[in-house]
Amino acid sequence: MSNEPPPPPPDDDPFSKRPPQGSPPPQGGSPYGSGPPPPNDPYGGGGPYGGGGPYGGAPYGGQDPLAGMPPLAEPGKRILARLIDFLIISIPLYLISLPFGGAVDVSSDDGNDDFGNAIGNTYNGHQLVWSLIGLVVYVAYDTYFTHKDGRTPGKRLLKMRVAMLNDGSVPDTSSSLMRAVVLWLPALLCCPCLWWLINIVLMFTDKPYRQALQDKAGRTVVVNVR
Repeated sequence: MSNEPPPPPPDDDPFSKRPPQGSPPPQGGSPYGSGPPPPNDPYGGGGPYGGGGPYGGAPYGGQDPLAGMPPLAEPGKRILARLIDFLIISIPLYLISLPFGGAVDVSSDDGNDDFGNAIGNTYNGHQLVWSLIGLVVYVAYDTYFTHKDGRTPGKRLLKMRVAMLNDGSVPDTSSSLMRAVVLWLPALLCCPCLWWLINIVLMFTDKPYRQALQDKAGRTVVVNVR
């Protein structure tokens, strides 16, 4: 019986243990070397909404797309915030228009005053001019505050903000402007009652993000904040 040591296993021995290739991943980190969240992470978590993927799970996994996101804003709060913003703009705008005949003329040639005359006269003469002025003011108001920090005064009062759907960041200028135009252009110049009704229905029925038409156009969501 020989006392010589056994020969080493061949290089292609499937059972031999080989040292790992490359340097090991950092302790507690990802094999892809992802570090802590960026300093401008709006929600302070590992991902855009505090989870691993865009919506808190694997990027293309079957997990709940709302996982890790802040709670979506309730439709009732959104409607109330929009009403507050509307009054903030419309009351001063109407008072300014009074010396020039008023932004809305509810009187007809036969002396009758009713809501139908108000709608009809909106698109006649100087009323159309005031509608265009109102459109510019409303769009500028929404664009400025949404791009500033995602919160108009109405949303700030009710503790909500607009966030980009893909990463939770504050909307950039183009997304903010798109939201404002899609919201106010039809509402002021085309079909106000129908447009508001469609948006309200969508806020209650759209799944899973409760996006109104302006949210879909700007690729945004409205979430609650502390």
